[in-house]
Amino acid sequence: MKVAETMVQIPLDIEKIRLDFPILHTTVNGKPLVYFDNGATTQKPLAVTRAIETYYNTYNSNVHRGVHTLSQKATMAYEEARTTVAGFINAQPEELIFTKGTTDAINLLAYTFGKKFIKEGDEIIISAMEHHSNIVPWQLCCEERKAVLKVVPINENGELLMDEFERMLSDKTKLVAITYVSNTMGTINPVRDIIRLAHARKVPVMLDAAQAVQHIAVDVKELDVDFMAFSGHKLYGPTGIGALYGKLSWLEQLPPYQGGGDMIKTVSFDKTVYADPPLRFEAGTPNIAGAIGMAAGVKYIIGIGLDKIATTERILTEYALERLSSIDGLRLIGMAEHRGPTFSFVIGNSHPTDVGELLDQQGIAVRTGHHCTQPLMDRYCIPGTARASLSFYNTPEEIERLVDGINKAMKLLKR
Repeated sequence: MKVAETMVQIPLDIEKIRLDFPILHTTVNGKPLVYFDNGATTQKPLAVTRAIETYYNTYNSNVHRGVHTLSQKATMAYEEARTTVAGFINAQPEELIFTKGTTDAINLLAYTFGKKFIKEGDEIIISAMEHHSNIVPWQLCCEERKAVLKVVPINENGELLMDEFERMLSDKTKLVAITYVSNTMGTINPVRDIIRLAHARKVPVMLDAAQAVQHIAVDVKELDVDFMAFSGHKLYGPTGIGALYGKLSWLEQLPPYQGGGDMIKTVSFDKTVYADPPLRFEAGTPNIAGAIGMAAGVKYIIGIGLDKIATTERILTEYALERLSSIDGLRLIGMAEHRGPTFSFVIGNSHPTDVGELLDQQGIAVRTGHHCTQPLMDRYCIPGTARASLSFYNTPEEIERLVDGINKAMKLLKR
């Protein structure tokens, strides 16, 4: 597939879209920036930075408490942001809790769900490809509750062994917590099958959708998923903001995560009556600007069109896969049949950090290391990888620059 042929197939005017992202027109080490670290965080369009700026410059105030005009305007914007983000995944506003990010959302669920529903001998199922943020909170939960953490293995291509998963489900299983899309390999997991099989045993499912919602249209009602966590900064919004979705019937059963202001109905020295979800889980002053910025990011990609984004990223993924596979000596980690625009690779015995630094010298930003998936690195007997993760604002020409950059790096590493 040639660059020109690929560009013809792409339904978006990428050059026009890139004007919305000033950072994409900067240079790094004297070279035009090629940003392929979107799995870590995406760049922010002007629509997001301006929404945050407008909040701070024109109606900065706290929410839910004040009767003055600024506070009422801030409260309205904050709750409108909740409605926007909830609507993005087809949830109701009361089903969406603003958190600090995906990690905070999973910790919130692990603490509250564990406290309410997990007891000694119970089992929680995760997978071998999980991010640390979907491992450690459940380890803490299991240690505290004396429960058992079970791990679904994967095959060499980086796909879940679904037969093993089905065998693991039992009357002891109290929750399945699985990533939707692998942050390291790009594997798209069969979440519909996972949810169907778990629900057949009356087991709730939580999806870590941190690497999914920016690439795939996610409808929580259609999926019938019980909980879902995702981040604002991977969704073209700011850092420090994310969300936990939960079916209201579940959220109403969970105890508070933290105590403080804004999460109560009444407080006396004898007793506190907690607020209904989602405020029950949002103690203290929330990240108001973050929520507004996250909603602006959601509106931005809705305006572009999720279907066009998905098509563009699929074409870029196919092109990148073809070009990277053509490099002698490069080994891709994870070759799942269903995958997103994320590519982890190793080059011979070279350390991924050296590869990343040589690419950086050419203005190309990729991620290096274990990507907070150390058990997955152990599975492949490698210390880490270099990871290129794409967005709809990337171009086939940038993929060519990556391929050229890798070839140059390989020559230098052989010296």
